[in-house]
Amino acid sequence: MSFWVYMLCCADDSYYTGHTDSLEKRMAEHQSGECEGYTSSRRPVRLVFSQEFPAREEALERERQIKGWSRRKKKALIRGDWAEVSRLAHGSRALRQAQGERSKK
Repeated sequence: MSFWVYMLCCADDSYYTGHTDSLEKRMAEHQSGECEGYTSSRRPVRLVFSQEFPAREEALERERQIKGWSRRKKKALIRGDWAEVSRLAHGSRALRQAQGERSKK
């Protein structure tokens, strides 16, 4: 069985990230409003990114990772711009390290 992490672009131009074991079914649920919550009031939605995983735990881990990303980094992922995703990852790591050093002083 496969599991998917996916990103939707909502009608208000926001992003929603989730995971599922049936991407087609889940998309239909989001479009129809069956998924109560974030996307139900932001329809229509469109699928902008999906990635397949062999295990639910891996898909859930990736979902949580993406949810922690900036909008800019999500856009790079959607474009498939791996160099930019990497650059933004290193930039945020350096920023966190610098902030940590400042708080120690």
